[in-house]
Amino acid sequence: MIQKLIEQIQAKNAPVVVGLDPNLKFIPAFLLEEAARNHVVSGFGSDALDTAAEAVWQFNKRIVDAVCDLVPAVKPQIAMYEQFGIPGLMAYYKTIRYCREKGLLIIGDVKRGDIGSTSAAYAQGHLGDADALDVDFATVNPYLGTDGIKPFIDVCNARDKGIFVLVKTSNPSSGEFQDVLTQDGRPVYELVGQKVNEWGALSMEGKYSNVGAVVGATYPEQGRLLRQQMPHTFILAPGYGAQGATGRDLSYFFDEEGLGAIVNSSRGIIAAWQKDSYSRYGETGFAEAARAAALDMIEDLRSAIAER
Repeated sequence: MIQKLIEQIQAKNAPVVVGLDPNLKFIPAFLLEEAARNHVVSGFGSDALDTAAEAVWQFNKRIVDAVCDLVPAVKPQIAMYEQFGIPGLMAYYKTIRYCREKGLLIIGDVKRGDIGSTSAAYAQGHLGDADALDVDFATVNPYLGTDGIKPFIDVCNARDKGIFVLVKTSNPSSGEFQDVLTQDGRPVYELVGQKVNEWGALSMEGKYSNVGAVVGATYPEQGRLLRQQMPHTFILAPGYGAQGATGRDLSYFFDEEGLGAIVNSSRGIIAAWQKDSYSRYGETGFAEAARAAALDMIEDLRSAIAER
């Protein structure tokens, strides 16, 4: 699966994944009003949940239409759908199916992690069953060790899928645990990176493994170190744009061929219409604003990689 992602990145010359994290405050009022008027009834929730889920689905659909020719992948964050109950999960499911129709690869940002049969069930539900949620990659929490990761790798090998393991996350408090020094003086995130290397050997696909790593763009020095430590690990880098990272911060997340990483932007793209720099599009042009923001991000990353 990682080779498919690399091929799509090369075809579009865009190491960018759009995060589909549709907080209601990002959705224009007119879409919520349309959803309320249409009154789509799921039978699984209140009118408010049905309205919110329908607005999310319509919002996602237009965003995807605007960017699908520019980027290789999208990353829906499942929590943004779970908050609307069963109607929200139905919107998540429809979004996945629509993105697949548009030829996009899908990273399910689910951050699952457990052991034994529970981990196997998570892996089967998100990666292993074409009739279930069926994304191409899933994010995985390594806190429970190999027992929590191996069931995902087994499904990845059986169905040509991939995972991204949390190594050094982009949030400010990540260091509370991830930067703690181990007995040999290394921070915990380096130890996790070492384990990702070991797990990756169980699912190699050419130069890179189907076991990738999440490394926050907000920590460029750590990213540079981890790129060297994990030469066969593809990096998913959140934190661009709204969290402050730029293309220059990310240049050393990539290998000498300009590959090896894909950078996520969520609200920086899907909520671009609310930013002064894209306000000319207005709320009815939210999808056009998202496209413009995606193009600007792609150019920023291309320039940073070229200047290395």
